[in-house]
Amino acid sequence: MKALSSDPDLRKKALALVWVGEAWNVFEASIALWTAALASSVALLAFGLDSLIEVFAGAVIIWRFQKGREDEEGEAEKRALRLIGFTFFLLSGFIVFQSIATLLGLFKPPKESLVGILITIASAILMTLLFLYKSQLAKRMGSRALRAEAYQSLVCDLQDLLVFFGLALNSLLGWWWADPVMALALVPLLIREGLEAFEEEIPRAGAERASNLH
Repeated sequence: MKALSSDPDLRKKALALVWVGEAWNVFEASIALWTAALASSVALLAFGLDSLIEVFAGAVIIWRFQKGREDEEGEAEKRALRLIGFTFFLLSGFIVFQSIATLLGLFKPPKESLVGILITIASAILMTLLFLYKSQLAKRMGSRALRAEAYQSLVCDLQDLLVFFGLALNSLLGWWWADPVMALALVPLLIREGLEAFEEEIPRAGAERASNLH
């Protein structure tokens, strides 16, 4: 396994990028959850809750870089990653329930939200820039954790696009059902992110079993 670069300048740049993402995700979550409550939007609710999970994921990266952790297999980090994965699964289940209930008429139909549209556009632009900078820096540092966090920003772009389409169709055509449908379209992406938090455990467990046979 490639060790992290010991260059303090690279670490500072990595931390700065992650902190930018953290600050944005806190702001994004606040606006998204506020507008979701006003517009009864399932898509914006999912968007805001996902942003909160991203805040926690970024905190794991900050903890690792600030402490200069070289051990990517540390128990504390593994527990944090499992918790992140489990949280994505819980969010997926909640979205499925909320979306289906909305489509069945158990909750009031979502309203249009111009603020929601603007926040998703801004998020898509910023997440793209963060992905480009983080992925370049991760390559220079030899950091798998930062690389994974960078690709998480790229996945956020696709989520932004789905939420944007749901909100735009509701605003332009009055298709309120597009909001919960697009929220449901987010579920496979969220499950994928949850599984990726666990996938490193599989090869490690296999390696441990193999070493025990010798």
